[in-house]
Amino acid sequence: MSLSDFSDATKVIKTTTKPDPATGALNPPIQLSSTLEQKDLDHFGKYDYTRSGNPTRDVLEDSIAELEHGTRGFAFATGMAAISTAFLTLHQGDHVIVTSDVYGGTFRLVTELLPNYGIEYDFVDCNDPAALEAAFKSNTKVVYIETPANPTLKVTDIRQVVEIAHKHDALVFADNTFMTPIFQKPLDLGVDLVLHSGTKFLAGHSDILAGLIVTKTKELGDAVYFIQNAMGATLGISDCWLLLRGIKTLGIRVKAEASNALALAKWFEDQPIVEKVDYPGLDDFEGHDVQFSQATSGGAVLSFDIGTEDNVRKLVKELKIPVFSVSLGAVESIISYPPKMSHAELTADERHERGIGDGLLRLSVGVEDVDDLKADFAQAFAKIAAGEKAGSPVGR
Repeated sequence: MSLSDFSDATKVIKTTTKPDPATGALNPPIQLSSTLEQKDLDHFGKYDYTRSGNPTRDVLEDSIAELEHGTRGFAFATGMAAISTAFLTLHQGDHVIVTSDVYGGTFRLVTELLPNYGIEYDFVDCNDPAALEAAFKSNTKVVYIETPANPTLKVTDIRQVVEIAHKHDALVFADNTFMTPIFQKPLDLGVDLVLHSGTKFLAGHSDILAGLIVTKTKELGDAVYFIQNAMGATLGISDCWLLLRGIKTLGIRVKAEASNALALAKWFEDQPIVEKVDYPGLDDFEGHDVQFSQATSGGAVLSFDIGTEDNVRKLVKELKIPVFSVSLGAVESIISYPPKMSHAELTADERHERGIGDGLLRLSVGVEDVDDLKADFAQAFAKIAAGEKAGSPVGR
């Protein structure tokens, strides 16, 4: 059997466990060297300078490429470094279509930096085939999607986007951070380039920053490598090793987190204070059927709306278990407020147009006991309700 014959649960172990041929050590050595000696003037080895390549980083890049069924993987200092590199495969005069439901950092990059490089853009509802078709221009080179979207969990039909984009000779780039290769493999659905904020589920412990790219073809891989090497935003070697360690437990972590997320999402639907729950695993979620035609889970992230910013302030003050913070994908539950965190770059009108209301919270569900999480939210919701009945602020 070859590595490709194994399940993902096995691959996350076999691709990250590379015994050292010199010592037999199971984990790859951390090659903390910026430069590597060459034999002589005429015989250079595979590695010469760590920006261009490093044995430890190679293990990580090979691992994510195998998990995503791609030809080549690349590791970057941050998720935004990876996204920036993907966009920089475009050239002056090119046009990119970007899904209207996109991470705030990507929105900022597209709107404020791409124009400096002479790259045009349009935001489009990529689930509307007519709108997507109409957005293509003669210079459109890429359609950029994120599914499920941050923070509303809106699902994009990957196959449909790929069919339309390829008909127009455009590539499709997909941010797969929320699903990970355990739950969704965009390259298998026709996508040309996949991105990850490795900071999130892949690392899984809120301890490093990292970004990853996987390409479907050698040609696109060569273009990404040129930018990675030329601009130098590579992932540090110690962080490569930590990310490899995180990937080892990816399979069991995300499945446990997704199970907790589904249970909480169903429970939230029954809470009077919760006006709306966004989670692809719910049967009545608008994108549920599409989600399960291209992924195997609803994932471990959900969002819910409790009406007002005032209610949000009270909730985050009363919760004991979830950490109130930016980021997601860790073993600990993290609750965040997109209007002031991930999507602070958007105006109120832009947020509301995308379904990000003033009472919307995003919850990345961890591996805590789900009954403890329910009890924690229940006591916080009860205090908000009691404060409303009393007509006085909670906690004073």
